[in-house]
This record gives sequence, C-alpha cells and structure tokens, in this order.
Amino acid sequence: MLKSNILEQVNEQVSKALGNSPFTDVEKNLKSIIIAILNKLDIVTREEFDIQQKVLAATREKLEKLEKQLEELKQEA
Repeated sequence: MLKSNILEQVNEQVSKALGNSPFTDVEKNLKSIIIAILNKLDIVTREEFDIQQKVLAATREKLEKLEKQLEELKQEA
C-alpha cells in the first residue's frame, strides 16, 4: 500500500516537473530508476509497524510471566 502510494506520488511529481518538455525519454528512464530503487527498499506502513509493536509487547509480557513462573517452580523444588 505504502509503496504504491509513494510510486504514484513520485510519478505525479516527475510528470509535473517535466510536463510537455522534450525530455520524455529522460522522464521514462528517471521513473524506471526511481521505481527500481523504491522496490529495493524494505518499507512497511505505519499501521503494520504499530501492529508488530503490539505483538512484540504482548510476547514480551508472556515471556516475563513464563520466566517468573519458572523461577517460582525452581524455588519450590
């Protein structure tokens, strides 16, 4: 979602910048280069990041509970 939105914005900006200029080949090449660079980036949306952050927090909480239970079992033995 984010990648396509960024690509659309970049495409729109490049089109506006070059307009009706004789540099149409340059525009095509520039678009291709920018798209290739953006596709190589490992980008996630803010929503995906927030979800993973919540999952990580829940996992940490479970781990801490299990560690506490393990300590209690060790002390009982």
